[in-house]
Amino acid sequence: MGVTEGMSFEFSSATVRRFAWASLVANAAIIVSGALVRLTGSGLGCPTWPRCSDESYVPHGELGIHGVIEFGNRLITFVVGIAAVLALIAIWKSVERTTFRMRLALFVALGVPLQAGIGGITVLTGLNPWIVGLHLVLSVVMVALAAWLVFDLSAIYGQVNSGTSRLSIAAYTVLCASIYLGTVVTGAGPHAGDSGALRNGLDPETWSKLHAWSVWIFVAMMVVLLWRVRTDPAQNRAIAVLVLSLAQGGIGYAQYFTGLPISLVILHLAGATVVLIAATWFLAATAKAETRTSARFVS
Repeated sequence: MGVTEGMSFEFSSATVRRFAWASLVANAAIIVSGALVRLTGSGLGCPTWPRCSDESYVPHGELGIHGVIEFGNRLITFVVGIAAVLALIAIWKSVERTTFRMRLALFVALGVPLQAGIGGITVLTGLNPWIVGLHLVLSVVMVALAAWLVFDLSAIYGQVNSGTSRLSIAAYTVLCASIYLGTVVTGAGPHAGDSGALRNGLDPETWSKLHAWSVWIFVAMMVVLLWRVRTDPAQNRAIAVLVLSLAQGGIGYAQYFTGLPISLVILHLAGATVVLIAATWFLAATAKAETRTSARFVS
């Protein structure tokens, strides 16, 4: 952090990158903590919102361990919010400030209260599976934006031909569709977040197969992309996405054929988050540099 004339200051580039990483890690962590809430049956551990109970904002003895777990997840929201705001301020007050970076950081910061509101609606609707799915989808969007911000601050955009760029965008779209199908499968499956929560009424086996097929389509597209970028610096990123996706698929099949044990379900969701981050970085690396906004703000 540098201090200049008139007591104005700016954050160093290294500090800005650290705050951006903190925002990414926090957004990824709350996906896993949210899964822990659902998988332990603690979705209604705090049966109302924004209070934990009608009498208190914090859990009390009658709510037991489920109240503690759900309240803990709510507290992580504040960590996510603080990290996002710090990243936004650091970019604003640094030489790293660009229109594109400011927009990314701002969207992540604005997503936090929106996400909290949707989380409240999930509780007030008794864990409606479609709203629970929307809750996760927004977290996925925020992780993707935070991941792109980290890339923009740390890496160099590559230049690939238009066909490769379009295929990269298409593959990323398939991945996002696969993640959404995963939320649909979750809404049909046994881990509802509470014993009294409703399911979406869809056939878990059918939607699990659709989810699996979407993953394999994504893997096939990444194989093609790996060949297309074989002489490009993005090759290593393509390899990482492909290896992580295959590992994620293995975990998915393992959890399916072993009856969805909690440990594997959490690992699968954490794996999906890691794949999303790696795929976002690959997409950024194969985007055309001239399409990126690079104009800096004027102090």
